[in-house]
Amino acid sequence: MATSSDYIEYVLDQVRGPWELRAKKMFGEYMVYINDKPVLLVCDSTVFVKMLPDIEALMAGAQTGFPYEGAKEHWVLDVDDSEHTAEVIAVLEPITPLPKPRKPKQVQ
Repeated sequence: MATSSDYIEYVLDQVRGPWELRAKKMFGEYMVYINDKPVLLVCDSTVFVKMLPDIEALMAGAQTGFPYEGAKEHWVLDVDDSEHTAEVIAVLEPITPLPKPRKPKQVQ
Protein backbone atom coordinates (compact mmCIF):
# COMPACT_ATOMS: atom_id res chain seq x y z
CA MET A 1 0.00 0.00 0.00
CA ALA A 2 1.43 3.36 -1.01
CA THR A 3 2.46 5.90 1.59
CA SER A 4 -0.16 8.59 2.20
CA SER A 5 0.61 12.29 2.02
CA ASP A 6 -0.51 12.58 5.66
CA TYR A 7 2.12 10.06 6.72
CA ILE A 8 4.91 11.76 4.79
CA GLU A 9 3.94 15.07 6.45
CA TYR A 10 4.16 13.29 9.84
CA VAL A 11 7.64 11.97 8.95
CA LEU A 12 8.79 15.45 7.90
CA ASP A 13 7.48 16.87 11.19
CA GLN A 14 9.39 14.21 13.12
CA VAL A 15 12.73 14.82 11.37
CA ARG A 16 12.67 18.61 11.44
CA GLY A 17 15.99 20.02 12.55
CA PRO A 18 18.72 22.44 11.56
CA TRP A 19 18.62 21.16 7.98
CA GLU A 20 16.68 21.73 4.81
CA LEU A 21 13.99 19.09 4.25
CA ARG A 22 11.91 18.00 1.29
CA ALA A 23 10.15 14.86 0.16
CA LYS A 24 9.90 13.75 -3.44
CA LYS A 25 7.23 11.34 -4.58
CA MET A 26 8.59 8.41 -6.56
CA PHE A 27 6.35 5.65 -7.87
CA GLY A 28 3.78 6.20 -5.10
CA GLU A 29 6.45 6.24 -2.40
CA TYR A 30 8.81 8.95 -1.15
CA MET A 31 12.46 9.86 -0.82
CA VAL A 32 13.21 12.35 1.97
CA TYR A 33 16.06 14.69 1.10
CA ILE A 34 18.03 16.37 3.86
CA ASN A 35 20.15 19.26 2.58
CA ASP A 36 19.40 17.94 -0.94
CA LYS A 37 20.82 14.49 -0.07
CA PRO A 38 18.65 11.36 -0.31
CA VAL A 39 18.74 10.11 3.29
CA LEU A 40 15.41 8.44 4.11
CA LEU A 41 13.24 6.17 1.99
CA VAL A 42 9.55 5.96 2.94
CA CYS A 43 7.67 2.99 1.50
CA ASP A 44 4.37 1.50 2.67
CA SER A 45 4.32 4.00 5.56
CA THR A 46 7.66 2.69 6.85
CA VAL A 47 10.87 4.73 7.06
CA PHE A 48 14.01 2.97 5.84
CA VAL A 49 17.71 3.86 6.05
CA LYS A 50 20.58 2.18 4.23
CA MET A 51 22.59 -0.38 6.16
CA LEU A 52 25.83 1.56 6.50
CA PRO A 53 28.63 0.74 8.97
CA ASP A 54 28.57 4.34 10.26
CA ILE A 55 25.15 3.84 11.90
CA GLU A 56 25.43 0.16 12.78
CA ALA A 57 25.77 0.85 16.52
CA LEU A 58 22.87 3.32 16.46
CA MET A 59 20.63 0.84 14.64
CA ALA A 60 21.56 -2.20 16.78
CA GLY A 61 18.39 -4.17 17.41
CA ALA A 62 16.36 -2.29 14.79
CA GLN A 63 14.02 -4.17 12.52
CA THR A 64 15.08 -4.69 8.94
CA GLY A 65 13.12 -4.93 5.75
CA PHE A 66 13.05 -4.42 2.02
CA PRO A 67 11.50 -1.12 0.92
CA TYR A 68 10.45 -2.51 -2.47
CA GLU A 69 10.90 -5.62 -4.55
CA GLY A 70 14.49 -6.02 -5.68
CA ALA A 71 15.89 -3.56 -3.10
CA LYS A 72 18.72 -4.34 -0.73
CA GLU A 73 17.85 -4.88 2.91
CA HIS A 74 17.50 -1.66 4.94
CA TRP A 75 17.02 -0.82 8.60
CA VAL A 76 13.60 0.41 9.67
CA LEU A 77 13.88 3.77 11.44
CA ASP A 78 11.40 4.46 14.23
CA VAL A 79 10.61 8.13 13.55
CA ASP A 80 8.41 8.23 16.65
CA ASP A 81 11.68 8.35 18.63
CA SER A 82 12.71 11.85 17.57
CA GLU A 83 15.98 11.89 19.56
CA HIS A 84 17.21 8.66 17.99
CA THR A 85 16.06 9.80 14.55
CA ALA A 86 18.03 13.05 14.95
CA GLU A 87 21.14 11.08 15.96
CA VAL A 88 20.86 8.83 12.90
CA ILE A 89 20.33 11.79 10.58
CA ALA A 90 23.27 13.67 12.14
CA VAL A 91 25.51 10.75 11.12
CA LEU A 92 23.95 10.03 7.73
CA GLU A 93 23.64 13.56 6.35
CA PRO A 94 27.40 14.34 6.20
CA ILE A 95 28.30 10.97 4.63
CA THR A 96 25.50 10.87 2.06
CA PRO A 97 26.64 12.26 -1.28
CA LEU A 98 24.59 14.70 -3.30
CA PRO A 99 22.86 12.99 -6.23
CA LYS A 100 24.64 13.26 -9.54
CA PRO A 101 23.04 15.80 -11.88
CA ARG A 102 21.00 14.28 -14.65
CA LYS A 103 22.12 14.81 -18.20
CA PRO A 104 19.52 16.67 -20.27
CA LYS A 105 17.76 14.60 -22.90
CA GLN A 106 18.92 15.39 -26.38
CA VAL A 107 16.23 16.34 -28.87
CA GLN A 108 16.56 14.58 -32.17
